[in-house]
Amino acid sequence: MKRCRGLIFAWAAIALPAVAATPGVDAPPPPAAARPIEVPAIAERQLDNGMKLVVIERRAAPVVTAAVVIDAGPEADRPGKAGTAALLASVITKGAVRAGRPVSATQIAQQAEALGGALNAASSWRATSVGMTVTTPHIPAALALIADVVRRPTLSAAEVQRGRDVALDELKVALSSPGDVAAMAAHRIYWGTSSYGASATPRTLGRMARDDVLRFHRGWFRPDAATLILAGDIGTDDAIALAERHFGGWKAPRTPLPAIDAIATAPRAAGEAGAVLIDMPGSGQSAVIVVAAFPASGAQDRQAQRIGEVANAVLGVGYSSRLNQEIRIKRGLSYGASSRVQSHPAGGMLLARVQTKDASAAEVLQLARGEIGRLADAPVPPDEFAARKSVLIGDFAEQLDTTAGLADLVMRQRARGRPVAQLSNTVADIEAVTAEQVRDFARQRWAAPSLIGVIVGDLKAAGDSLGSIQGRSERSSLKALGID
Repeated sequence: MKRCRGLIFAWAAIALPAVAATPGVDAPPPPAAARPIEVPAIAERQLDNGMKLVVIERRAAPVVTAAVVIDAGPEADRPGKAGTAALLASVITKGAVRAGRPVSATQIAQQAEALGGALNAASSWRATSVGMTVTTPHIPAALALIADVVRRPTLSAAEVQRGRDVALDELKVALSSPGDVAAMAAHRIYWGTSSYGASATPRTLGRMARDDVLRFHRGWFRPDAATLILAGDIGTDDAIALAERHFGGWKAPRTPLPAIDAIATAPRAAGEAGAVLIDMPGSGQSAVIVVAAFPASGAQDRQAQRIGEVANAVLGVGYSSRLNQEIRIKRGLSYGASSRVQSHPAGGMLLARVQTKDASAAEVLQLARGEIGRLADAPVPPDEFAARKSVLIGDFAEQLDTTAGLADLVMRQRARGRPVAQLSNTVADIEAVTAEQVRDFARQRWAAPSLIGVIVGDLKAAGDSLGSIQGRSERSSLKALGID
């Protein structure tokens, strides 16, 4: 045994000749040449009934994504009925009248599967959609299926009850998560009792009835509030013919679209470096959120939105963002730190989010606020700034690779109140943002006194560390915020 160890040692001591690394095998492959990012041509039309049509033609593969998007989402929920749009989206594909007879959820799923796709529905701000991706020969049948589901859903009492039960179960899970609770609280603190501050609660879902879902459908599912998006292997003329065939007979009612309650635009200030604390005993971890202002959607604030999106990319988008670098990589206080932004017609918000140990919640809050403040101190260094803009450009380019991604880009562009044609300017608009503009944006909108901190966790487990939060801090609860 001793001799064997000596032989092994002697062999290891022999110097091996250097061998050139093989790119792509034992060395990273060289980077490919940069490719231009090209947005396919986009055509927009309007049917006589007011329905909009957006066609993005790309013949790379015989595939088409079709989606009908209604210009309403959670912001259109009636007061005290938060969760209606989401519940409708969850049940609208669960039955429809086809060829004069009701078809069940199972049959609709089977019919969609026979076309080689899956029928999906979703609801987000200012957009409730029904769509699917199929091969080109199946697009007429897919549009017929989508049209029946959008125009003639059964929305049966049994399916609405089942959807409500699922939503209640999901909400129970969410209310046990510090991160989900912190997000609900942050929206309520910032937006107040407006629709953008509302969250579905056990009480609102518990009293949700089929009539609420039917009312939402009757009010918003109409051609003058709808857009048909067709992306992929289809030309404009064929798209117009198919739209007329399947949606041309859809009549718009004479009644106006439902009114959406006015939105509170003045966020509540938490005071210099303060926070709202919500106790969740036994949570195991704390969620930390910092909220700040963001520009409203609409043409007048479009440049400010783009600058803010780049600022957010520097702050909290991706592994190399400042929040993640400072909180996760340098200090190991979280598995990840990020931020996101959202714009609405009356204003917008930034949410910087981190989950951490209870004992480090106060430290993480101060670190997150410090990184937001650092954006206002000096322009982002050139190499970092170029890398962060590349993240945004890369994410945009990735969505251009699929027909579903193209359709989603169009849907989100419309929901933000931006002209669809301006998608072709996305890369140039990002590149045009300067580091000085980001610094000035942060100075104007993300000043320390306006930042709102939210901590949700086991406050007892946090101990005396919460006393290190500078300025005014106050304890609250879901019940006090009206989201219990």
